[in-house]
Amino acid sequence: MLMRRFVALGAAALAAVSLQAPPAAQAESRVRVSAAYELPGAKVYPEGIATDPRSGALYAGSYADGTIYRTTPGRRVAEVFLPAGTDARHTANGLRVDRAGRLWVTDSTAGVTVYDTRTRRLLARFDVPGAGPRFVNDVAIGPDGSAYLTDSVRAVVYRVTPREVARGGRATLTPRFDLAGALEPHAPDAFTLNGIVADPRGRYLLTVDLTGGDLYRLDLASSAIRKVRLSGGDMFHADGLEIQHGRLWAAHNTAYAISRWRVTADGSAARLERRVADRALQFPTTLVRRHGVLYVVRSQFDKGGPLGPGTPEVPFTIAAVRGI
Repeated sequence: MLMRRFVALGAAALAAVSLQAPPAAQAESRVRVSAAYELPGAKVYPEGIATDPRSGALYAGSYADGTIYRTTPGRRVAEVFLPAGTDARHTANGLRVDRAGRLWVTDSTAGVTVYDTRTRRLLARFDVPGAGPRFVNDVAIGPDGSAYLTDSVRAVVYRVTPREVARGGRATLTPRFDLAGALEPHAPDAFTLNGIVADPRGRYLLTVDLTGGDLYRLDLASSAIRKVRLSGGDMFHADGLEIQHGRLWAAHNTAYAISRWRVTADGSAARLERRVADRALQFPTTLVRRHGVLYVVRSQFDKGGPLGPGTPEVPFTIAAVRGI
């Protein structure tokens, strides 16, 4: 039932975009989109991506079956790091590798699993509380090692502390922020919170409401929730986020676009610096930035995946986007 609502939302968004589909290459000449590496498999439909800050390895996850892929610098084809069905996971959404070398993998209808990237061993598992609808989407790691996860259906952000991870085993996720009363009005079955990033100094989180087109600042000290003042653009259909050195990047999935924003030091406002739309992005869902290059997930969700009929281009790839 939850998946049917997800498909319905995506189909409506795609119909709206098709009326004014972006040109094949709206980007300026200095922005280049190319294939960084391949993901083996005929129906991968990737969604999440993460980089290991220590080794430079890149991880990607399959929304279709939960396979986790890994590639190292210089390789053109990723290897299977965790096969489909590992630890009863049948999907993978957001990914993140923390400074301790732990890989966090969200499972939309279950919660999050944590793995040791060296041994591939399951370290801990955290489940969504209750039996109601949920969609655990993306994850961010704060400077203190705490993980924050968005729920696109419940409009909450969960937190997992380092102490909880160290205990291992299986536990229940705890909501840290509830944004239900802060979001713009939306349909009861609409998806809301999606991408999330942590301020490198540990003061706040930024998370996006892809339906309302807004960005929210969540204060980690006071628990205050405030809408970020956006100028020059909006966050409609924004999916994954990345933040570095005062700049924020967003992947806009149904718009086939990437935007770059300048964020104020306190995170209260953001100004659009650039937006690039290109069909070569193939329905981008998430992105990470390493050594000046954005690595963008080409999900192809609208080509026979969860958001539309058709046939995907094989092999599935992660794009390297330079110049934005």
